[in-house]
Amino acid sequence: MNDKEIGEIRRHLRRDRSNMTTIYGCYVNAQKEIISEFSQSLGIMPENESEKYFALLKRTLSGTLGKNLIDISFKTSQVAGSPEHQLLMDLRQTRLKDDELRRDFYQKIIDSVSFEDSYLILLGCDSYDVPFKSKDDSTQADQSEEVYTYLVCAICPVKQTKPNLHYVAEEKLFHDGAMAQMVSAPQLGFLFPAFDNRATNIYNALFYSRDIKDGHDTFIETIFNTAVPKPAAEQKQSFEALLSASLDDECGMEVVQEVHNQLRQRIEMHKEAKVPEPLMISKEDVKQVLKDCGVSEAHMAKFSVDYDEAFGFEAELHPRNIIDDKHFEIKTPDVSIKVAPDRSDLIETRVIGGVKYILICADENVEVNGVSIQINDKEPATV
Repeated sequence: MNDKEIGEIRRHLRRDRSNMTTIYGCYVNAQKEIISEFSQSLGIMPENESEKYFALLKRTLSGTLGKNLIDISFKTSQVAGSPEHQLLMDLRQTRLKDDELRRDFYQKIIDSVSFEDSYLILLGCDSYDVPFKSKDDSTQADQSEEVYTYLVCAICPVKQTKPNLHYVAEEKLFHDGAMAQMVSAPQLGFLFPAFDNRATNIYNALFYSRDIKDGHDTFIETIFNTAVPKPAAEQKQSFEALLSASLDDECGMEVVQEVHNQLRQRIEMHKEAKVPEPLMISKEDVKQVLKDCGVSEAHMAKFSVDYDEAFGFEAELHPRNIIDDKHFEIKTPDVSIKVAPDRSDLIETRVIGGVKYILICADENVEVNGVSIQINDKEPATV
């Protein structure tokens, strides 16, 4: 799925547009015991309450593709008859109305997730009459040729609030209130099947994780029985370690600057072009940058081998997963320097008198602890 397709489903997933009739839920405590199960009709539910349920489900379609939103692919053999795919298809076919199927699914989730607090499993099934879209990108709702029926699942921690004083309007006084169980934003969830090319794709699902450091391996293995994608934060750490180890003594400031600049520029150009498909970069893309920086063939060959070991053979990566395009930072054990990502050229490394230095161009507007200072002219140092 791309950003436009995700946005289209998000816009549909609201009370006044959705065809969802019932919200299903399972409340589980930290000991993996089911406290309650429920099904609530959205038609008779108060509007403000139903909007909160829709908001929770919609949050599982938020965040960044490749970071919070991960494409899950099923093998052809799984679609042909695996129990994990069949369960999802049966839940969709019955529109979640089969109690036994729901309980089986709830138990799979309970067996695969662990929270310090209680949590709520929310399930909804919706149908979307996909409007026909002409070449000029205009939509014609009366010419729908596709009905996209999908499941959406949100798993939300439930926090117990502390008793606090609260205002009682009838008495015009504050009184001590009881503890309450508050539902938090989803930690994980998914959409099945995927909405690819504005049509149903039962070979894929879209997995959501609020924390980009947590891949929720057990959940993905249990629910989808597929290879677990490496979390975005882990991809970044792996790429940084890869550059350092494979380039060795050729991993200098200029090389890291150029890799960062090239990838950052690609991200900006992709955003400006408003291309709906997510931007991906290959091993060869990075190798070309290294080659332009003068990295030797021997180190490039090592980078190639190490890349395949770290990410998989010829794997493509989201550039935002391997660099921070909003920051450029230099660290030593005692100093941290942050620079605007488009001005990393202000920093260079030098060896002066046998001592290694990081030099920062500081022509004007220099502040120290909020105080503007002047840098007096001195005899230039010799390298």
